Amino acid sequence: MNEWWYYLLLFGGGLLAGLINTLAGNGSAITLSILILSGMPANVANATNRVGALVQTITAVLSLKRSPRTLFLFKDSTWFLIPAIIGSVIGAFLAVDVDPLLLKRIIGFIMLALLLTMIYKPSKWARPTNVEQNHKTFTNWILIFLVAVYGGFLQMGIGIMLLAVLVLVAQYSLRDANIIKLVLAFLFVLPAFVVFVWSGDVVWLPGLLLALGQGLGAWIGARYILFLPKANTIVRYTLVIILSVSSLSLLGILDFMKGLIDI
Repeated sequence: MNEWWYYLLLFGGGLLAGLINTLAGNGSAITLSILILSGMPANVANATNRVGALVQTITAVLSLKRSPRTLFLFKDSTWFLIPAIIGSVIGAFLAVDVDPLLLKRIIGFIMLALLLTMIYKPSKWARPTNVEQNHKTFTNWILIFLVAVYGGFLQMGIGIMLLAVLVLVAQYSLRDANIIKLVLAFLFVLPAFVVFVWSGDVVWLPGLLLALGQGLGAWIGARYILFLPKANTIVRYTLVIILSVSSLSLLGILDFMKGLIDI
């Protein structure tokens, strides 16, 4: 697809995804949908999506303001370094060998599941960091490893999964968990990016246009919007719309409904 509006859509979708991924997660629902719905095979879209994800995570981490609290959380995140890297590599190798149609259906089901989680708003996410809680536990290590395997396999939704582990299990506040999430997201995406480049599935022009938008969105989100009280609410409702359309399309439900209308 070489139309000018497609390139503009890639940049705009990347910008929105960069903002969403910095504030919460699931921004890959936008970028993967653009790539797949433009006719790109799901496995190629999954690989191409990692270009923007890498640029976005690097930009977001570098854009965070260096306060004593941020530096402490950076140090705290080193406990998850090894499971993040190992899990990401394993997940990426699994994704390279998956059938494109199967991967498309998997992405659709995951989008549908994430839609359901978006509709439900858990109250436990509002609590402060539990300073008496030991965050460096074997349970947290294993959970981060499992999330990393998924993150290497499929980038989409990784932010929400990380926040769920860090807030609901490790008992960080949502604000602190968001900072650690950005660090871990970088650790997830870098090894997987290398694997996908090695596999030869990356389409560079769409990937770089997404990366340009995602980098800008991540910079704006991490520098200026990350801690605005209503930011996550706006993102949540945006994702409900995106996930609704994308999941119905990827699961073939829209095509089925169109077929009924044409009968």
